[in-house]
Amino acid sequence: MQIETPTILKNIVARKYEEINERKSHTPYGNLEVAASVANVHNAPRGFANALKHQIAIGKAGVIAEIKKASPSKGVLRENFVPGDIARSYEKGGAACLSVLTDHDFFQGHEDFLVEARAACALPVIRKDFIVDEYQVLEARAIGADCILLIAACLSGEKLRQLDNMARDLGMDVLVEVHNRPELELALEYTETELFGINNRDLHTFELSLDHTFELMDSVPSDRLIVTESGIHTRDDVALMREKNINAFLVGETFMRADNPGEKLAELFQS
Repeated sequence: MQIETPTILKNIVARKYEEINERKSHTPYGNLEVAASVANVHNAPRGFANALKHQIAIGKAGVIAEIKKASPSKGVLRENFVPGDIARSYEKGGAACLSVLTDHDFFQGHEDFLVEARAACALPVIRKDFIVDEYQVLEARAIGADCILLIAACLSGEKLRQLDNMARDLGMDVLVEVHNRPELELALEYTETELFGINNRDLHTFELSLDHTFELMDSVPSDRLIVTESGIHTRDDVALMREKNINAFLVGETFMRADNPGEKLAELFQS
């Protein structure tokens, strides 16, 4: 089964394959396998899913706080961009986990941002990128990622299964992102991950609606953890989600535009 991929994702994924080929010419696959094995010994995964579940179990929101310099539609979100400082701010503000954008061409991200952010705190970190190849999964573990993002809209069922299995074999968690029912059905059939991100932004139209989470939540099995993504801007948004027992959140832009991201997090999610 193959989902129709939005145009913007097609462009990003096409560039991603070019990037992977360029990287393979500099760092062969075998070298990356060694680097990932070394990371598992000296920089073991911190337990991304468990960190979210712990926060929720003690009655708090499980917040994945995003470190993102720019986006294709909004441009630069934060001029004073120091990943280590942002990570420490988020940890102080009560984040459960971090998300770090590593895509270069469309989000002005970099792998070094993840390395710096993770070294600055004790929080587990997801590598947020457009992962379409096993090489990127190895790369994620080699740089210290505790979790990877898989976007159902740009992957076949078999590729979802392959990348999900590989990540978990390396000790990482997987957050699979869906936006509509066909993508959700695909992810449920082909992955075993417990983390399901529901993106409230339509990648075809870029329209944003929190209703996307509410429309899909009842179709997600109770043993999976729903993470609502995008569109969380106010305490009312948070309260609306938590009233419906959605307790895990991925938030980026709201924090990135704040003078102190961690203080903004604490303000948005204070009980």
